[in-house]
Amino acid sequence: MAGHDRSPRRPGARAALRGVAGVAALAAAGTLTACQLPGGDAPERAPGAAATGPAGPTSAGDPYVPGDGNGGYDVQHYGLKLTIMPDAAEQLSGTATITAKATARLARFNLDLTDLKVAEVTVNGAPARTQRAQGELEITPAEPLEKGAEFTAVVAYSGTPEPVNDPVLGTYGWIRTPDGVFVACQPSGAQTWFPSNDHPSDKALFDFEITVPAGLTAVANGTPESLPGGGSPGGGTPGAPQEPDPGTPGTPGGTPGEPGGAPGPAVSPIGARATTTSKWHVANPMATYLATVTVGEFAFRNGTTASGVPVISAADPSSSTSLDGFHRENIRVTEEFSKLFGPYPFASSGGIVDNAAVGFALETQTRPVYGSYGVTPTLIAHELAHQWFGDSVSVTRWKDIWLNEGFASYAEWIWGERSGGPAPQEQFDRLYETGGDELWDVPPGDPGRKDMFHRSVYDRGAMTLHALRTEVGDAAFFEILKTWTKEKKNTNATTPQFVETAERVSGKRLDSLFRAWLYERGRPPR
Repeated sequence: MAGHDRSPRRPGARAALRGVAGVAALAAAGTLTACQLPGGDAPERAPGAAATGPAGPTSAGDPYVPGDGNGGYDVQHYGLKLTIMPDAAEQLSGTATITAKATARLARFNLDLTDLKVAEVTVNGAPARTQRAQGELEITPAEPLEKGAEFTAVVAYSGTPEPVNDPVLGTYGWIRTPDGVFVACQPSGAQTWFPSNDHPSDKALFDFEITVPAGLTAVANGTPESLPGGGSPGGGTPGAPQEPDPGTPGTPGGTPGEPGGAPGPAVSPIGARATTTSKWHVANPMATYLATVTVGEFAFRNGTTASGVPVISAADPSSSTSLDGFHRENIRVTEEFSKLFGPYPFASSGGIVDNAAVGFALETQTRPVYGSYGVTPTLIAHELAHQWFGDSVSVTRWKDIWLNEGFASYAEWIWGERSGGPAPQEQFDRLYETGGDELWDVPPGDPGRKDMFHRSVYDRGAMTLHALRTEVGDAAFFEILKTWTKEKKNTNATTPQFVETAERVSGKRLDSLFRAWLYERGRPPR
C-alpha cells in the first residue's frame, strides 16, 4: 500500500481497527453470545440437530489486529457469487461457498463477518445453527467436524457493506464512488463484504461470479472467463497496449477510449433491470485483504509482457490518468521486475484506476487498485512489487509488515533510478542525514499496532535492504531476493526466515545488521 503524497506510506500511521475488550473476552471464552449487530442481523438460527464439543479459536491471535481471523480450520477456497447494485437500498446480496479443512476436531467454528444479514448457513449440505457477535459469525454444524476432514460451509447473506472509518487510517474497505464501488481492504476490510477467515495467515483460492447493472463492469482479481470489452485472457499485442497514445501515468492526456474486440458479458434481464455477469478465477492462494470486486464504468487495455504474462489495465474514463500510459507502465514494470525478483508469481497482472476519493493505492492481488488522486510510475512500481513481496510471499503476522512495505519501497527506489531519478544510494543517504526521530524511534521489524503503517516501516525498511545490499554486494543481494520469492512462493513468512535466507545465500552472518536496522531504536551505524 502507498499514500497519495507518494512518500511510500498512507498519510499518518495506521492503527488496529476494532475494539479489543469485547473480542478478547470472546476469544478467552472460546464461544459467542447471540446478539444483534447494529446493521440488523437475522436472529439466531436453530435448525434442529447441532454438534457439541470443542470450538475453534475466535481469533488468529495477532495482537496487531485483535479479534481478526479464526482458528481450527484452514480455508482452501472461496466461491463468491455476488450481486452488486450500487444504487439499491441493499447494495450487496451474496452466497459464499467456503471449502476448508479442519485442523482440529470442531463442534463449532467462526467466520469474520461485520454487519451484514445472514439468511441461511449450511455445512456439508445440512442446516447449521448460527450466533452473531460484533464481527463474528459462529457456526454450529449438525455433526462435529473431525480433524483433517474437508468441509463446505455455504452462507447466504445480504446488506450494504459499510466502509471502515478510522481516525488514523482513514476510510477503506467498501467505498462508494459516483458510479459504483471501490474495494480495498487492508488490513481488516474483507469481513465487511464476505464471510471469511480474515487474516493473511489463511490464504486460499478464489472464484468470483459478479452480477452488476448493465452499463457497469466488475473487475476482480485473477483471470476473467472473458475479458471485459471482449477477447480472451492473454490476447493483444505482447509488450504493447492497444491503440497506444503518448500519455504517461499521472498526467492528463491520451484518450481512454472504448475497449475493442468481441462483445462483453451477456446482458440478461432481472425483473425490469438488465444486468451483466462476469466470472474471475484466482489460481494462486490469496489473503482475504487482497480481494477486490471494484465496480464502475471502465475502459480497458489488454496485452501481454514480452515473457507472456497477460496484463489487464482498467481506468474510469473520468480519471486524469492516461489509460494507455498506465497500461504500458504495467507491462514494463511487470516484465522488468520479473528479471530482478524472479518469475512473475501469478497468472495475470495489471491495475485499476477508479474515481474513488481515497488517498491511497492497494496491492490487490494481480490487479492493484488506485484512487483518483493520480498515478505515477514509482507508485505503479510500488504496488506491482507487492505482487512478489506481500501477495505471493505474505506475512504470517502483521508485525512483519516491513517484509511487504520495506521491499515495495525499495523497489520504488530501483524503479525511480531507472526513470531518471536518484539512485538508491542517494535515497539512503538523504534519509540517513535528514530522517528525524520519527524514523529512528520506531523499529520497523516490530513497530507496534499504532505504527504498523508508520513511515519507518516503509523508509527504514527500504534502508534495511540497501544496507544489506551494501554488505553482501549486488550479485548476492538479488540472488537473496530471487531465492526468497522462489522458496516462499504462495506461502506465509517471517523476518527470521528472511534473515536465514540472506545468511544462507550470502554466506555471511547478518544478525547484527538486521538487529540494528529492524529492532533497535536510534540511527544505526553506517
